[in-house]
Amino acid sequence: MRTVAVLGAGSWGTALAVHLGRVGHDVRLWARDSSLVREMSASRANTVYLPDVHLPDNVSLTDSMATALRATELVVSAIPSHGCRAVMQSAAPHLAAGAVIVSATKGLEARTMMRISEVVAQEAGATHPVVVLSGPSFAVEVARQLPTAVLVASDDAPAIELVQAEFRGPSFRLYGSDDVIGVEIGGALKNTIAIAAGVVEGLGLGHNALAALITRGLAELTRLACAVGGRRETLAGLSGLGDLVLTCTGSLSRNRHVGLELARGRALADILAGMKMVAEGVITTGVALELGAKYTVELPIATQMAEVLNGRCDVRSAISALMLRPQRAEAETG
Repeated sequence: MRTVAVLGAGSWGTALAVHLGRVGHDVRLWARDSSLVREMSASRANTVYLPDVHLPDNVSLTDSMATALRATELVVSAIPSHGCRAVMQSAAPHLAAGAVIVSATKGLEARTMMRISEVVAQEAGATHPVVVLSGPSFAVEVARQLPTAVLVASDDAPAIELVQAEFRGPSFRLYGSDDVIGVEIGGALKNTIAIAAGVVEGLGLGHNALAALITRGLAELTRLACAVGGRRETLAGLSGLGDLVLTCTGSLSRNRHVGLELARGRALADILAGMKMVAEGVITTGVALELGAKYTVELPIATQMAEVLNGRCDVRSAISALMLRPQRAEAETG
């Protein structure tokens, strides 16, 4: 068994630490907040995010990056997209030679439009293989050992095999892929579609509308992923369709929650202020539109959600704008 560092003690980082501890690894869970480290060490639980999940004895807590990364061959980054670069900058000097980094963040970096694995690689350096972990996986269900299948993607085949071997558990199955672009674009943009799904549900527009939105959302994220360099078949798999369906329909989805609350007339700032966890789709939507403009890809759902999130359009007008777009053959772009 290996020593594994998990950076980020939110719901996803904690769930992965618990899982890795259960399969026998010595896990060091790093959190920036020293008071959270003390509280979790004393209670042996993350009372903020996963209060009913016990931390195994082989999961230790620390706020010291040097301690977390000392002699660790496997590092998991579960940091929200907006904080990933700063954390990796802090981590880089302490990384063991050749350590494999698993990026478990689904999002895009604002300003640079970079995928999170690109941010990690840029800060960590070329000697550290980066593996993307994505797919339909609510943190609490992983922590409760409910059956979960995910995807790990990298251009380094031995690194994929390492992560598959070390993360595998009785209720946690990992498939491999070399399509890093497709996996990350799918994992990021599905959050935007999930906000729209929450709006559809919150407005009471019915199952027909939700099914149409998910289907056209899949077409939208597939167009963007393929334009950037991903493969169409990847988006029909776990990190595309699988994650999209989960995030658009699951009651635990943060992004769907944002859409539901927007449909109820609440202001975005108030919604976000009342959430413990980050809804990545709020950031991703604008970045995706920038990417779409760069690659000349039409993103109608993201466009309307950006109008809503920026306060330039109400939710009913956004849905109407989508319904009134020019009709065309299903296989056509847009």
